[in-house]
Order: sequence, then structure tokens, then C-alpha cells
Amino acid sequence: MTDTALHAVAPPRTGRMRTRDGTTLVADIWQPEGDGPFPVLLMRQAYGRHIGTSLCYAPPEWYAARGYIVVMQDARGRGESGGAFDLFRHEAQDGVDTVNWAAGLPGSSGLVGMFGFSFQGTNQLLAATQHCPALRALAPAMIGWDLRHDWAYENGAFPLRANLGWAIQLAAETARLAGDHAAQATLFAASRALSFSGPAPVRPPVLDLLRRYSHYTTWLDTPAEDPYWATISPAAHLDAIIANKPAVFLIGGWYDSHLPGTLAAWRALSGHVPARLLVGPWGHFPWDRRTGDVDFGNDAITDIDQQQVRWFDHWLKNRPPAVPDAPVRLFDMGAHAWRDSADLPGPRATFHLSGTGRAAIDTRDGALLPAGQVPPAAVAQSLTLDPWRPAPPQGGSFGMPVGPVDRSRTDARSDIATFTTPPLAASHLLAGEVRCRFVVRSTHPSFDLHAVLSRVATTGQVHTLAEGYAAARPGETTVPMRATCARLQPGEALRLSVALSCFPAFPLNPGTGVSPCDATLADMGVTTVHILTGEDGTSLHLPLSPAGE
Repeated sequence: MTDTALHAVAPPRTGRMRTRDGTTLVADIWQPEGDGPFPVLLMRQAYGRHIGTSLCYAPPEWYAARGYIVVMQDARGRGESGGAFDLFRHEAQDGVDTVNWAAGLPGSSGLVGMFGFSFQGTNQLLAATQHCPALRALAPAMIGWDLRHDWAYENGAFPLRANLGWAIQLAAETARLAGDHAAQATLFAASRALSFSGPAPVRPPVLDLLRRYSHYTTWLDTPAEDPYWATISPAAHLDAIIANKPAVFLIGGWYDSHLPGTLAAWRALSGHVPARLLVGPWGHFPWDRRTGDVDFGNDAITDIDQQQVRWFDHWLKNRPPAVPDAPVRLFDMGAHAWRDSADLPGPRATFHLSGTGRAAIDTRDGALLPAGQVPPAAVAQSLTLDPWRPAPPQGGSFGMPVGPVDRSRTDARSDIATFTTPPLAASHLLAGEVRCRFVVRSTHPSFDLHAVLSRVATTGQVHTLAEGYAAARPGETTVPMRATCARLQPGEALRLSVALSCFPAFPLNPGTGVSPCDATLADMGVTTVHILTGEDGTSLHLPLSPAGE
């Protein structure tokens, strides 16, 4: 059989294994017909093995036809597997036990790769923290790396809508498996009418069910310094992963909520293990040509299946890739094409805020100017949060839908300050990491900052490129924003939009020093801050350069 020929695939069979503590885990197995041995591709599912690869990948038999034994396993406490589901706590040991079992399946070559996204991506890296010579290659997509900081919280702020929605989904399934169908029905109903209008939005009426059947209250109430977070975070076991030297193909999306974790893993692992990074113009899923309001063209349609097969063929079958892969592959959301790079650049250009103080009233007032062009008289910009009408998300990573959704009407709100560059005279490439350093005065001891970088088209549409959210206090606060990649055309401009809320993506900060996770409706009041402008004030740091450089 030649490299390009496809194998016939036997009907799937069910396999069972026991972990080191005697728990039975159940998997479906797809086996290629023909001469082996074959390497194994493993996915460990939190949503039931029968969902398989259907959200983002080709079906298991597609991979099996290309010469792999494919194993789809129910994680502990999910589907038909035994034990209790305890989010991420068992994934390291169960993962390596499963890898060793899969390596010994009839017809196996003894080499195993893992793939999958989100939970199924993070659990690959947790398995790689354990000594396991059979585990040679991973393809984690859209993951958490340091789960306290890039999943459970974002720069100290709790992603309310995402965390609550996911916890309800997991809890409903856990209740079903426990036979508590009344709780399942209550949680299902809550998921279909998710409300943030109660007296304590972060602690909804179904909190007791979430405490019983999910991780939600653990994530809410466990302090950042608690050892719990290290237990469930691959980042805490970096040295062990490096020692095991798996080849790691990281996959992300510019509008994915998990992009900070994916990029943090890339930065930590590249240079220490064989590593590759790919970031497309996608949200968490699906990975297609259209995200938000923009059709990015045929090149944006996912070919992750083909790329993963090339990756696994190289590391599990010792085949050279058909085309040498660059370490970093980024989708350019301006050119609608892929760019290869040696790295993900950091900021190289600094812009300062300027204006007469009406940047929240008039979108023409606030300006973003390079150093040396800022007027010497700096005017602070006053910004207000009224809890009766908080600023909402709009597209980007936090809105629904995600992606480049025109936010020109949202920017016209009086509780959002906007600062815009003059139209660009020449093409520029914006590619890499973005951050904003805020200098703020306020009589309030605490508040939140939502920063959005957008591209302003010559037609007036305003599409988000990167955003970040952070809990803040008076003085200096740096808000890391999601990275991006877009070629900007002459006549287009960049805009920074700033608000004190992004509700209900994040809970409202009452401004009193009380944590938004503990605040009630009665704690909420009007919050006002003053954003300092000028060369000594707030600055935006961009990976921007003339397109020819």
C-alpha cells in the first residue's frame, strides 16, 4: 500500500480498560484493515465518546482510513466510564494509563498521538506531564494552560457568561448520569434561558445544583494561591512536559476565548520541544470561512484534519512532511490568506491617547497618536459605568456571535470612549501581541477595564481585531489583549474602545472594593474613572509595521 492509498476500516468496536485505581473507562475503537502495525490516535471526551470528533474534525473513520487506530474514550465519570467526574483532576493519571493501554492494542505500533480541542486539548497536555514513552505527539486546540489565569479568570475578572454556561452544561450531564432527572431538567431549562438579572448574577438560583454537580463554585471560591490550580494546570508542570519531549501542534482562533492559554503554551513550550502554532480566523467553533460578519474566503475553511495527519505521520510514522512546516502559521484577516512566520511578534509601536475630553460623547474627539505627535496639553477622559445600562459585548471574543461584528453603534454609546488613528497613508501589517497600559485616576477603589482594538474600514464599519478585560485599581494597569494578524490598507484606521463593563460576559464591578463575584444588586452604584492621556498617560502597544518590512 502506498502512502496516499486509503485503508478500509472495520466497524467500530467497544473496548474497556482499568485505570491504576481500578476504574473502568470505555472507548470506541476504529481499526484500519490491512498490514499494520498502526499508530494510535486518542481523544478523551468529556461530552460522551459518541460525539466523537463531530464539532471540528473529520469523523474517526476518516483518520482510521489514513492508517491509524482511532480511540474515542469517555473520560472518567462521563458516558459509560466509571468513577466520578472531577474537572481535570484525574486527567493526568487517567490519560497516561489510557495511552499505555492504547499502545498495547492489537495491531498497534506502540506509538500514540492525542488530539482534540478545549477540554480534550488541555487533557492532552496533562497526560504529557506523566512519564510515558508511548506518547509521542499532541495536537491541542484552543486550550487552557494556566487554568486560573487563562480560563477560570481573565486578568482577575470572572468570565461570567462563559463559565456559567459551560458549568450548567457539564452539571446537567452529570445529573443525568446520576439519575437525578429533575436536576437535569432544571439545569437544561436554565441553559436555555440563561439570566443575569437576579439579585446576585454570579450566584444564580441553580447554584446549589452547580455546587453538587459541577466545578462552578470551586472556581468561584478557590483563592488564586491555592494548590488546586496547579493540580489542574499544565503550566504548573512545564518541566515534566519538557522532559517527556512530546511534539506539540497548538491550534488557536483569533476570536477564541481560550486564545491566551493557547499562546501561553506556545511561548512556554517552543524552543524546548518540537512545537508548531497555527491560529485561524475562528471562534471556539466552528472553524469555517465565515466568522461574525466577515467571509474570510475558502482559505479560512479548516484543513486541520489534513494538517494533523501530516503532523502525526511525521512523528508517529517517521515520514517527512510533504512541505516543511513553518513554526508559526497565522491567518491574515486583512489579506484573507495564511502567513508563515518564525515566531509570534511582540509590540513594536506605541500610540498615545489624546482628545479634548469628549471621547465618550463624540467618536471624532479621541485620537490615537504616535510618540512625538501628541499635544503637550493632556486632558483626562472621564468614563462612567451606570449599572442600569452597562456597556455590552459586541462580537470579538466575548460577544454572541463572536468575531468581527460591526461595533460602530456600540462605540457611539456615551459609556464607551473611543480613540482612533488618522487614516493610514500606506499599507501596514498588524501581526502579534497587543496590550494597553492604562493610567487611571478614580475615587473608587476598584473597577474593570474593557479594551477593544478595532479596524475602521473606509466604509465606516468597525470590526474588532483584539480585546482584553481586567480588574483594575487607580494608578497603572496593563491589560493584555488577544493577539491578532491583519494587513491594513491605505485609508483604514485603528480604534481603541474603552469601557468599564462588558456585561454579561463579565459581572459588574460595584466599585466599592467588593469582589464582583460576591456583589449583589444592592451593592451596585455609579462608578466614574478618569483615563489619563498624553505621552505620560495611557498607551496602546501594537505589533504594527509597514507592510513591506
